[in-house]
Amino acid sequence: MTSSMIPGLWMIIASMLLPVIPNYFRQPAMLLSVFLSSLSLLNGFGTFLTWEILGFNLTLYHSDNLTLPFAIIFHLASLLVIIYGWHNKNLMENMATLAYAGSAIGALHAGDFFSLFIWWEATALTSVFIVLAGNTVSARNSAMRYLIIQVCSGVLLLIGASMMVYQTGNHELTKLDLSSNFGVFIFLAFGIKAAFPFLNGWLQDSYPESSPTGTVALSAFTTKLAIYALARTFPGTETLIWIGAIMTAFPVFFAVIENDLRRVLSFSLNNQLGFMVVGIGIGTELSLNGTVAHAFVHIIYKALLFMSMGAVLHRVGTTKASELGGLYKYMPLTTIFCIIGAMSISAFPLFSGFVAKSLIMSALGGQGLILIYFVLFFASAGVLEHSGIKIPYFAFFAHERKTKVKEAPINMLIAMGVAAFLCIGIGVYPKYLYSILPYSVNYQPYTIDHVISQLQLLVFAILAFLFLVKFKLYPSEIKSTVLNSDWFYRKMLPGIGKPLFQTLQKIIIKFYEVLSILFDLILGRSKKFANLSYIKVTTPGFAGLLMITILFIMLVLAVI
Repeated sequence: MTSSMIPGLWMIIASMLLPVIPNYFRQPAMLLSVFLSSLSLLNGFGTFLTWEILGFNLTLYHSDNLTLPFAIIFHLASLLVIIYGWHNKNLMENMATLAYAGSAIGALHAGDFFSLFIWWEATALTSVFIVLAGNTVSARNSAMRYLIIQVCSGVLLLIGASMMVYQTGNHELTKLDLSSNFGVFIFLAFGIKAAFPFLNGWLQDSYPESSPTGTVALSAFTTKLAIYALARTFPGTETLIWIGAIMTAFPVFFAVIENDLRRVLSFSLNNQLGFMVVGIGIGTELSLNGTVAHAFVHIIYKALLFMSMGAVLHRVGTTKASELGGLYKYMPLTTIFCIIGAMSISAFPLFSGFVAKSLIMSALGGQGLILIYFVLFFASAGVLEHSGIKIPYFAFFAHERKTKVKEAPINMLIAMGVAAFLCIGIGVYPKYLYSILPYSVNYQPYTIDHVISQLQLLVFAILAFLFLVKFKLYPSEIKSTVLNSDWFYRKMLPGIGKPLFQTLQKIIIKFYEVLSILFDLILGRSKKFANLSYIKVTTPGFAGLLMITILFIMLVLAVI
């Protein structure tokens, strides 16, 4: 054993020390902390650290065949984020990013629900500072909404874990189902972070508001941690098959009409999560291998796509499709890396997406789930359209650009180059990825039927896109923001709540006025009590209004 320290803890410690480290040593120190944390991968499988407190035996460090691939890719993603953001001197963002990644890695190795809760909330609290680092009014507003939703996920997890202990006496991180009330609470907690339908608005709301580096970091950890938690606790839950199928299909329509290309990628991220959720729902060894493999490669190629758009944002100042185009002349390497990421997410043969997604599709076929298979087949075509074609086309080729810009900084290019190399390397040599999956793999993705069927899908989707663009049937890129399920709390609730609050405020003020009049009458301080209209009552201050409100609530409760 190399160390019994909780994986990720080195990164959290380093994040707290960053303020006292000179500027030019901060990024090397961040890299060193990731390296020290990665040494835990050499420990092998087992339980290495427990802590008994208040009668509970918390498992703080547990590793097995499911944690290993997620731990590897989380450490790798941390390295890519640090290299990509090497030029970033925002201390708060660097601290938050390192602590966020460390918390996610720590959560992977929690062996019970209470230990998981601690790290679950740590990822929420640290990641909100990454959104805040976007340093715009919309980023600050988004960060507050993001925090509320993420904390709600933690509260649901804590409620579920507490109910589980009360009803079963057990709090270990183990397989659950939806037949118990605590299972439902925990399922919803994981569903929020996995961006289930109608619980996903926070993702498209917050990720595009972050800085170029922040968006890359956010795309790697939160949702994939939820996928890990679902794979750990709810494998074989049939409900997940239908939830995942919806997740794969409905973001396609939003992504087609969205103008902000980072928001397009956020919708696409939701779509890709659906494939993983379906794999968990099937629950076979092949499908779970497919889910883990897909999560592994998705972190890499989605990071690559977000990095390429981040480089565009860094140089141009926008990722609005209506304001981009022609960048291939000035940012040729970024263009190439973006295309590699696009081909990976579209599952072209010889790219990483193909060798991972085919595991899930094969598992679907083996279970005879024909309807779900065709939904995912349609969603695959949609992925090619909005991430494989739309992103590189509108960013780099669609319009002629008159203003010259520089290529991305060297550190950004290095990070994108490493990610692009992995996208191709895993696609060409999938055996290395398959060797770290939870179950033994006896699968060959490069069969004639797999390759031909995928190429047919890709060619059809490309021709459809060219046809729509040629005859001007493709939705035009307009300056707009497409709201998803976040419409409910960004538009509907304020629309209803604001008038109600104003009405309630008026009622409370009137109630205060009446009380003031009554007190004056009782104490004899008003000489014009015969005509109440002559009595002048001033609007109370905040403290007075709060006190009267409390009295009013107490009065109502007493009457009830």
